[in-house]
Amino acid sequence: MKIIPLRQRGAGVGCPEPERPTPNADAFRPSPEGIFTTLCRGVSVAHNSFMLELQTPVKFIKGVGPRRAEDLASKNIFTVEDLLYNLPYRYEDRTHFQKVKHLQPGVRASILVQVLTAGLMITRKSRLRIFDLAARDESGIVRCKWFHSEYLAQKKIFKAGQKVIFYGKFEVDPYGTGNLQVINPEFEIVDEEASAADSLEMGRIVPVYESIKGCSSRLLRRIVHSVLEELKEVTDALPVEILSRRGLMPRREAIQEAHFPSPETALDELSHFRTRALQRLIFEEFFFLEVGMALKRRKARSFPGIQFQTSPAIREAIKRILPFHPTTAQKRVLKEMVDDVCRPIPMNRLLQGDVGCGKTIVALEAGAIAMENGYQTAFLVPTEILAEQHYFSTRRVYAKNGYSVALLKSGLKKTERRGLLDRLAQGQIQMLIGTHALLEPDVQFQKLGLVLIDEQHRFGVMQRYQLMKKGGTPHTLVMTATPIPRTLAMTLYGDLDVSVIDELPPNRSPILTRVVSEEERNSAYRFLRDQVKLGQQGYVVCPLVEESEKVDLRAVSKTFEHLSHSVFPDLKVDWLHGRMKSLEKEAAMQRFTSGQTQVLVSTTVIEVGVDVTNASVMLIEHAERFGLAQLHQLRGRIGRGSARSYCLLMKGEKVSEEAGQRLQCMLETTDGFKIAEKDLEIRGPGEFFGTKQAGLPSLKVANLLRDADILETARREAVNYVDHPPSEEEFRSFMTHLKTSWQRRYGLVAVG
Repeated sequence: MKIIPLRQRGAGVGCPEPERPTPNADAFRPSPEGIFTTLCRGVSVAHNSFMLELQTPVKFIKGVGPRRAEDLASKNIFTVEDLLYNLPYRYEDRTHFQKVKHLQPGVRASILVQVLTAGLMITRKSRLRIFDLAARDESGIVRCKWFHSEYLAQKKIFKAGQKVIFYGKFEVDPYGTGNLQVINPEFEIVDEEASAADSLEMGRIVPVYESIKGCSSRLLRRIVHSVLEELKEVTDALPVEILSRRGLMPRREAIQEAHFPSPETALDELSHFRTRALQRLIFEEFFFLEVGMALKRRKARSFPGIQFQTSPAIREAIKRILPFHPTTAQKRVLKEMVDDVCRPIPMNRLLQGDVGCGKTIVALEAGAIAMENGYQTAFLVPTEILAEQHYFSTRRVYAKNGYSVALLKSGLKKTERRGLLDRLAQGQIQMLIGTHALLEPDVQFQKLGLVLIDEQHRFGVMQRYQLMKKGGTPHTLVMTATPIPRTLAMTLYGDLDVSVIDELPPNRSPILTRVVSEEERNSAYRFLRDQVKLGQQGYVVCPLVEESEKVDLRAVSKTFEHLSHSVFPDLKVDWLHGRMKSLEKEAAMQRFTSGQTQVLVSTTVIEVGVDVTNASVMLIEHAERFGLAQLHQLRGRIGRGSARSYCLLMKGEKVSEEAGQRLQCMLETTDGFKIAEKDLEIRGPGEFFGTKQAGLPSLKVANLLRDADILETARREAVNYVDHPPSEEEFRSFMTHLKTSWQRRYGLVAVG
């Protein structure tokens, strides 16, 4: 039997073998007669002598060539090694297929069936085009449907009598006769007249790859198989003692098994990446990642830092700024920071903590230590409204100690900005708060000793280093209210020590959360009015500033008009959004903070940093459109006083399965760490962390969430290897491999 590729028609058909390089061109230079003979045969001279290596460009692989090499490059596949680390995303057991009569609704399966009928149908009401196919095996009939796939009819891909492999989730056909159906299944057509591909396509566990433009899964299977046939030598860069201690498979064997598993391999272990081969490759990827992080960490600690002093007078200055008695967790974190800044190396610390746990006051304590030692502090925040909030609260906290605090924001007149920067350069400003404006070249500190960064995940790695360079080697404290498991935090921020505030201040009120449908809108408005009449304040959060013709979502402008004129004409309703000028935003927030405004209609500009203890109600419009982390941050704006607080999640008419999971999670817990774990589970690590923004490499094999146990083991081994290398020669060889192969692929030690 032969499998015909369908995703990319004509792939691999009639394509001549590509030209290959030779290790030494002179050694293989033929005579003119030889060239003529070779051209006549259409065969490259070097083919018989050329040996594939891991660093061979993919265009020289048989069946690839320059055109397909460009397609592979779009997925960062440039070399043989890159190709081999592009692993299957799932596996099919084609030793036997599911019978149609044994298919279960809601379960994914592979079937081998014969096509009965196939054609394009158009629904009467919506005029929706559906390609409908009926197929059968000896046990029953199944239907396969594709939406907006006219090409299947135009290309006449399916014909009656064909045998086809289909894979997908099978469900009961609601419009059929009780038969099962599968929507948009993956498929491969079987040609029974040929048997050249039997060993790769049938009678075995078959790897399935994500299709790449110009390369179907089937074609990738064949290319990888031919590479593994030709590739005889694969060096193993993992240290020998680690291979032995961890009982890891040799690299060559692991790669072979990862692509073409042995028949006895359990499909369940393959699906969960728990085979010895896959675990070996996962460990390898994590190990090199963690070595890169350990080297960054070592380099960051190799520079001389500012050694602050603590004295009874400084400790008294810290006590004066505290607005409340600190929690046990805050005291622990402050001690960790004090220990850091009193050493002659720069502090590089990440402070994690849930919304409202009191991270900011701990950061301001660190600022007080810096200023009492005669140094300046830079406070970088992601949004202007948050910068303004921090400015007002910081001035209030520091009032007893008389520290000079300034705010650098957009909209300042040239003379005002110049005057502010002159005072900063002369050391007259002790703390400067601002957004990305702090990174501008003309912002120069006289004696920068501490860098504070709020909401670290909003900034890139290079921005952090850019600000740090303004002071040589200042101490650095970055904060995030997006809690992540400690092991993952140590990987994401490999050059930072991690502190966690895992305790909320006492007397915080619980927040009750409820999902509200459109039919319950009036009831929600009445509840908001009742709370305001009891003396509380409330937020109404909208996803947009203005109405959009393309997206049917409630906007701040229209919601503000409707609420202020029709729903709450007797209440003081105000609005706030990011497009307002700085002074307008400042005035709106001041009115709400002082209690003049009872209901504030806003976009997500109030997501972080807004602290109004009297606000106890929040209604979030189209809550299904927000991410979990954002919903948690928004909800964190209430529940800051002693009154019981309420969060109403108003959902639209259509809620996806993923959005439903987010809303359900918000109902079940207010714990930021549990919410972060669910968010990781739903979105996956890459999107959750913002890989490019955070500076974390895109992993090819490993998964930070799924493989957390292997990550922890690899991290311990990597730290131990960097601290105690077996020999200088071996370590030098290892570093050469890290810098040539892994540095190019992952950028592990590019920063720091």
